[in-house]
Amino acid sequence: MTALPSAIADARALLERLGVDPAALDGGALAARSPVTGEVLARLREHTADEAGRAIETAHQAYLAWRKVPAPRRGELVRLLGEELRAAKTDLAALVTLEAGKVTSEGLGEVQEMIDICDYATGLSRQLFGLTLATERPSHRMMETWHPLGVVGVISAFNFPVAVWSWNAALAFVCGDAVVWKPSEKTPLTALAVQALFEKARAKFGPDAPDGLSALLIGGRAVGEALVDHPKVPLVSATGSTAMGRQVGPRLAARFARALLELGGNNAAIVAPSADLDLTLRGVAFAAMGTAGQRCTTLRRLFVHDSVYDAFVPRLKAAYASVPVGDPRADGVLVGPLVDKAAFDAMQAALDQARAAGGAVTGGARVDIAGPDAFYVAPALVEMDRQADIVRHETFAPILYVMRYGDLADAIAAQNDVAQGLSSSIFTLNLREAELFVSSEGSDCGIANVNIGPSGAEIGGAFGGEKETGGGREAGSDSWKAYMRRATNTINHGTTLPLAQGVTFDV
Repeated sequence: MTALPSAIADARALLERLGVDPAALDGGALAARSPVTGEVLARLREHTADEAGRAIETAHQAYLAWRKVPAPRRGELVRLLGEELRAAKTDLAALVTLEAGKVTSEGLGEVQEMIDICDYATGLSRQLFGLTLATERPSHRMMETWHPLGVVGVISAFNFPVAVWSWNAALAFVCGDAVVWKPSEKTPLTALAVQALFEKARAKFGPDAPDGLSALLIGGRAVGEALVDHPKVPLVSATGSTAMGRQVGPRLAARFARALLELGGNNAAIVAPSADLDLTLRGVAFAAMGTAGQRCTTLRRLFVHDSVYDAFVPRLKAAYASVPVGDPRADGVLVGPLVDKAAFDAMQAALDQARAAGGAVTGGARVDIAGPDAFYVAPALVEMDRQADIVRHETFAPILYVMRYGDLADAIAAQNDVAQGLSSSIFTLNLREAELFVSSEGSDCGIANVNIGPSGAEIGGAFGGEKETGGGREAGSDSWKAYMRRATNTINHGTTLPLAQGVTFDV
């Protein structure tokens, strides 16, 4: 076994530098563990459902004041948040590594994503535009305007413990909303740090940013249900499993609230005959093994054309055999740990099912690092002769199922033949194949890429997917509209009252 340095002292020092009160780290029932070492870093007190309700009421009052602040001024708060994140980037990234198990470059990349969305939202604060619409009535003007929505609930997952909050919060703040955040029980410490950084930015901004504008709820199911069910939360953005979405969605629909769901993604890529195999190897390796296979956009299914299969797959196997697995804090390591034992058990069960279905498994064994409470694994590549049931099932671990194809139409059909529709890609130098793939006849996913893998999205595009992925969109493009309410306004500046569609009503 490879012993690793303890993470406890480093985590607590990072939290203190990031502004978290040390008194908040002890005495509670929620154990915050590091997947890097398996140690308990802190024991946090969980909020009750009643406390959640009071936080939401306070956030609603904050919203009533914040909506009156001009949008460009609201953007200044987000700019200040971005500056706090820049100053704290190294420390916050190190905390992400300790609590989520990401390698150093990915931890830094996650915080950079937060900075990027703050920059984006700051500019957006001057571009929350509506439309002037043509009206059939003389001396009338018809227009579309956008107004703040209210309290936005954010439920985030462990794999992007801070970035997902920022995608929602940065936009919500400039749109005039308050935010109440329930992070994953697996990654509460990074949330405490982000909330502390936000409060620093709010203090610099001044009294126009009211108390309760951003609230943090630590806890499990009861707290999440309080957030989902509260009548003063008109929008909940929830990131997690499809099973979670099936519970959250109907509860929101029952009270006619909006749901922004980012759920599962059994993502695929196609390697066409003309693919640049050097580029493809790098793209596939990162997409399938990065973050230890724990991204919602992780590559899980690979369709390789018969003509290049024998040239490409052995190279891919060699990359799997040589990829450095270990302490994510160490230089050169590319694959860190799984988040916990449940993730490891799910991976092993999936590999057993793949073998039973005739799959040839390369890798997948546990790597003995840091003792019994840390779960490091060698990424697994499984050659399958068909898309069996286990291939259609998303396992949140570094398993890549590899299959042959002969006809592109068959490969696209197989790619689309899963319940989820998040991300996809094709590696090809053939313009017709590329254009077909991104057309209405091609990928049915919310993200369809050419000559890059399905993971690693930028914030400028709308992020999200179709089918059981949930249909939500976050980050760029016009995703901001989810955080506002639309009003159509008709203004009569004349002296008569013509009715639409030629209706007459003379009294």
